[in-house]
Amino acid sequence: MSAQNSKSAGVLGALAGLVGFSALAGVLVTAMVAPALAVTSMTANSTVGIFEDLPDYVTINQQSQRNTLYGLQGGAQVPFAQVYNQNREEVPWESVSQHVKDAAIAAEDERFYEHGGVDLAGIVRAAVTNVTSDDTQGASTLSQQLVKNLLIMDALNKPTKEEQDEAYAEAQAPTLDRKLREAKLAIGLEKRYTKQEILLGYLNIAGFGGNTYGIESAAQQYYSTNAASLTPAQSASLIAIVQSPNANNPGYPENWERNQVRRDAILGNMLEQKMLTQEQYDEAIATPVNETTIVLSTPNSGCLYASAARFFCDYVVRNVPNFEALGDNEEERAENWKKGGYDVYTTIDLDQQANAEAQLAKYAPADEARFQLGAAASTVQVGTGQIRVMAQNKNYNVDASDPTGTSVNFNTDQEYGASTGFQSGSAYKLFTLVNWLQNGHGLREIVDGSPRSYTLPADCYGSKSYLFKNDRNTNPGRVDVMRATSASVNAAFANMASKLDLCDIRDTAASMGMHRADGRELQVNPTMILGTDEVAPLSVANAYATVAGGGILCQPIAVDKFVAPDGTELVGQASECSQAIAPEVAAGAATALEGVMRSGGTGARANPLDGTPLIGKTGTADAVHTFLATASMKLATAVWVGNIQGSQDLRKTTVARMNGGDLRYAIMKPILAALNASPHGVDAGEFPEAPAALVRGSSQAVPSVVGQTLAQAESLIESLGLNFRDGGTVPSELPAGRVVSTNPGTGTLVSKGTTVEVMTSDGTLAATMPDVTGKAQSAAVEALAAAGFNPASVSYQYVDGDPKTECTVTASDPAAGSAISKAATITLTVNRGAKSEGADCA
Repeated sequence: MSAQNSKSAGVLGALAGLVGFSALAGVLVTAMVAPALAVTSMTANSTVGIFEDLPDYVTINQQSQRNTLYGLQGGAQVPFAQVYNQNREEVPWESVSQHVKDAAIAAEDERFYEHGGVDLAGIVRAAVTNVTSDDTQGASTLSQQLVKNLLIMDALNKPTKEEQDEAYAEAQAPTLDRKLREAKLAIGLEKRYTKQEILLGYLNIAGFGGNTYGIESAAQQYYSTNAASLTPAQSASLIAIVQSPNANNPGYPENWERNQVRRDAILGNMLEQKMLTQEQYDEAIATPVNETTIVLSTPNSGCLYASAARFFCDYVVRNVPNFEALGDNEEERAENWKKGGYDVYTTIDLDQQANAEAQLAKYAPADEARFQLGAAASTVQVGTGQIRVMAQNKNYNVDASDPTGTSVNFNTDQEYGASTGFQSGSAYKLFTLVNWLQNGHGLREIVDGSPRSYTLPADCYGSKSYLFKNDRNTNPGRVDVMRATSASVNAAFANMASKLDLCDIRDTAASMGMHRADGRELQVNPTMILGTDEVAPLSVANAYATVAGGGILCQPIAVDKFVAPDGTELVGQASECSQAIAPEVAAGAATALEGVMRSGGTGARANPLDGTPLIGKTGTADAVHTFLATASMKLATAVWVGNIQGSQDLRKTTVARMNGGDLRYAIMKPILAALNASPHGVDAGEFPEAPAALVRGSSQAVPSVVGQTLAQAESLIESLGLNFRDGGTVPSELPAGRVVSTNPGTGTLVSKGTTVEVMTSDGTLAATMPDVTGKAQSAAVEALAAAGFNPASVSYQYVDGDPKTECTVTASDPAAGSAISKAATITLTVNRGAKSEGADCA
């Protein structure tokens, strides 16, 4: 098309625009004076009818704003993350520079304070300009632009993508109906709000490029300042963006020139309207828009840009549907969170979080390249469930190609962090211990720690057998439950479970807050007692907090309170606490678990020995995963170190100059030291003592049956609720068939149903002490040996006597003729005669 034809088409288009604008002006005039003015034209009647059918006004309501998360640092609440759907922070009138207010009027609506929402003179002027020049001039007032922005924001907040697209297209449609709608709503807006409210509403809602909305966020984004401090040059530069946000925003160097051209035009209008002095104008116009003046803020939206505790931030965001303070149902809560403007005061202790992250980074480096090493630490407040620490060794990163980062939260369940959990190993023995005590057993009862196969009862599932071995193939034999716990003896716990029910153990675990991270049911099988369920560190920490809290389970919570956009303080997550196990049972469990953290216990290496009483339990799942759970009376912490994927044996590798199996101790010790000294953990008291009934339990002492017949022993043992087993004969001086010993031994506390093995005499050691008095020492020994005694069992006592009978035996113990065992020790009294003390008579 030729230039002349193009110009002709432009003139025709402008003339059509003039006609459209004129029709709109006529309708608006008619509508503003109707119904006093009678309109006889059918066209006018039809158009006014459309106009009157439209709503009268829109509301300048709260727009989507930032949600800010706070945590405790240095004793004060500080912000550490901002999460928002739109980068907007609404500010009051007094927090906006006058230069910005003037720039908006000068650039977008010079007659703002003169019209009533629609500028009829501006419409005519724009139409004439569009006809008589190559320039295209708009005629929308700030009120109309505010209406349009409100409709657009409303469209973006629709629940579905389809509804959003439809409403957005309607709000942007280049039609006379849309213009009529905006115009009438603008008129209604002016009737409902003051000019100040309208201008402020416009400045708080306007789009400034990308996801940046509102003048405060724009000031921060492009000039790293606030709306109150904007200079004339900065103000005009920001207002220049709204005309064409993609082309004029100064976030990109290629837009600097266009932004400056538009900015300078706005500054010229401001000078012309006496909003600036000549001096102010000259200074502003001389200010370039380039790298010397643009000071971009780094991105800060979302947990990826949180200054701390990024995985905890992600956990909070994923829990939004659970925050009852945000709405009556999940949909309402999600919508209110999307609108934003909430200050969220969380439970996290940022000082302790930083320390935990430092220890994890030191001992479980994120860049370990030989295998996928993961590590995490969770801490909860005993008695409330408040989460104080949620840390891990990997960086929070959504880039799957970065081996040092992950978006998976190792501390939480799959629903709240995408992790399917890890086997907890012997840390799960807690639940067998608790169920043992619930069934009336005692801590001093003797159980068998020897590796063997057990058939473990399970009423809900069916009994199954499994060969239980101990870590490193040890065999401690019979031990009491205290020692079985502190040394983490697998077979001993299998022996305990054989007297319980696996279904009950599972139910005990569930009652203490334990659940699989993937949401499936806890297992019921023999190996479950050794921690084969995949669980989250947060759940493990909370279970041990239940013991420390006297049996009270408190569900983990992340938010203490919310402050709504209007300043109203809302409750956070109320502590949901209930009595999960009896206090005396919790005290009994704590007594056993304290041994784990003391000298000789499997967790002692992690004890900072700062005077804080601690309970704990270690866990090792084939050395692929390792756990250490601890608790004081105030805080409970669980540390996991293991394979994110794969099956590297941690005990067969070295990390951070130590065996991989020991990393959990190195990580936990400094974490505990800091926690115990923190305001949340200091002055933790002693754990209550286990009741005497749970020390002894409903156990039975093995009776003394030595010297009885086998039948007598069997009758007595079974009458006490114990099982009898003939252990065969052993060499003894007792008459053949008489009981010599039992296993467990006389007086040992054992559970009802324990098998007592009874050994009887074969009579082979029965003998009578021969008379060896008057014999020389050597001859006496020969006589004893001939009678079946062991010469090595003979000892001597030398006394002074007649030299003539030197080295002869004068007495024996036992005396001649006494019944004696051939294995007994015999003492001979020997006349030393003239020999010096210590001389040998042999």
